[in-house]
Amino acid sequence: MIKLVSDTIDKNDINHLVEWLSQDDIPRLTKGELTLELEKKWAEKIGTKYSVFVNSGSSSILLTLAALLESGKLKNKKIVVPGLSWATDVSSPMLLGYETFLCDCNLDDLSCDLTHLEQIFKEQNPSVLILVSPLGLVPKMDEVKKLCDNYGVLLLEDVCESMGSKYKEQYLGSFGFASFYSMYFGHHLSTIEGGFINTNDEDFYHLLLMMRSHGWDRDLPKEAQEKIREKYKSNNFTSLYNFYVPGMNLRSTDLQAFIGLRAIEKLDKYSRIRNNNFTKYKSLLRNNDLPLISREDDFVSSFAIPIVNKNRDAIVEELSNNGIEVRPLIAGNMANKPMWFLKYGKVSLNNCEMIDEYGFYVPNHQDLKNEDIKKITDIINKYF
Repeated sequence: MIKLVSDTIDKNDINHLVEWLSQDDIPRLTKGELTLELEKKWAEKIGTKYSVFVNSGSSSILLTLAALLESGKLKNKKIVVPGLSWATDVSSPMLLGYETFLCDCNLDDLSCDLTHLEQIFKEQNPSVLILVSPLGLVPKMDEVKKLCDNYGVLLLEDVCESMGSKYKEQYLGSFGFASFYSMYFGHHLSTIEGGFINTNDEDFYHLLLMMRSHGWDRDLPKEAQEKIREKYKSNNFTSLYNFYVPGMNLRSTDLQAFIGLRAIEKLDKYSRIRNNNFTKYKSLLRNNDLPLISREDDFVSSFAIPIVNKNRDAIVEELSNNGIEVRPLIAGNMANKPMWFLKYGKVSLNNCEMIDEYGFYVPNHQDLKNEDIKKITDIINKYF
């Protein structure tokens, strides 16, 4: 079996975890000091001021969008999400009452089609864009940022599939107002389950900390904690169960933070391997209707290899028969999912529709071998 993903938590990580758990004094397992250390190191790694560790990448989207509603930063409740994205990019704003608009993808880097995006900006005047960078490919960040600035749109980056990818030597996830990362099994790095929100906005960071944990102030830095207690005349005792904003419980644990601190050290190595594999795929593939583009200013920390071919069903069947795991290209066209069209009806997204009908992706990970890539591409290249 050539697996789609390979676990990034290795035997050494498990041995260190067992050693840590076997101390005479059992270490704290719920969110504590290790989580704070992990958040600091992740923010430094990506190049932002702040990071918040949560229990999944999907939770990072939900919490960010919920916090934006409380922040007073939105001119309205309109949001744009790529049609080629993941379910929780779309379902989170729907659940929170945002008026949600789907944008078509382009066929170069699979992120938003900028012509369609600007059309939506002009017609709808939205407050927020979630920019997804699919499968590690790098969007045209300068052009996206310029559009968002020109139309007064907050840029949120979904980097769940693109950890380690860079534009002009700057990590994706450091360009927008906030960004989302996933630490789920099989992603670039893993804490079993987990995710991050990164931001440079201090007030928003404080709001995320409170809303992640019920709406109380326990996780705030001391100065911010004292300020909010003074404002609401709350003392050390009453503040224990005082709730300043509507909150949730989306915390992760120090056990997962322990794994995460070791994981961060692997990012650069694994990203290089994924990029090298991406280059090998590009050199061998002869029958892909996508260009697998990597521009001069891009570094692609490839999550998986996207393929578009009108013989998809036959290729997928042969790959599967040869023990090669394969999946639809992310989720295809989100406008075709019942959760969308039962609420909003049909939306015309031509490029996403082609991806939905003919797209799939094949394995890329740190343990993939050259002979695996050759076997996969030989099968795909047979179909013209």
